[in-house]
Amino acid sequence: MIFADGNPAARLMVIGEVPGRDEDRIGLPLVGGAGQLFDRMLASIGLSRADAYVTTLIPWRPPGNRTPTDEEMDILMPWLCRHIQLADPDCILLLGGAPAKALLGQAGGILKLRGRWHDLDAGDGVARRAMATLHPAYLLRSPAQKRLAYTDLLALAAELG
Repeated sequence: MIFADGNPAARLMVIGEVPGRDEDRIGLPLVGGAGQLFDRMLASIGLSRADAYVTTLIPWRPPGNRTPTDEEMDILMPWLCRHIQLADPDCILLLGGAPAKALLGQAGGILKLRGRWHDLDAGDGVARRAMATLHPAYLLRSPAQKRLAYTDLLALAAELG
């Protein structure tokens, strides 16, 4: 089971896709090659994992590394929303399409959803600033898209002040 990593009192909460093989083996979110790129992404805007609270959309790796079913998401959304409420971040960075769709409730691929600020209510009436961006694992496969992610990171840095 993968819960979270980083600073629970951080102003920034990062929610990634479902855990992959490396995360499942180590028990932490965003490790391996994608985790190394994520650390460099944070460093590019003057942040580190100590400045973020990092978790995943669901706390385990689905069998066969498949996308979570709608039923699984319905069951887990209250848990994830409570996690957000307890962390109470100022900003939430959603890494990849699955967390963006699940939490923003909008249709479309990540390239359509990324780069715009949304007010995310985790069920407690508090509007938290949330932005979707490209997942580091995707960026490893599609390095030409890194410039889009960097643009999103600059917007995040500006929002955090």
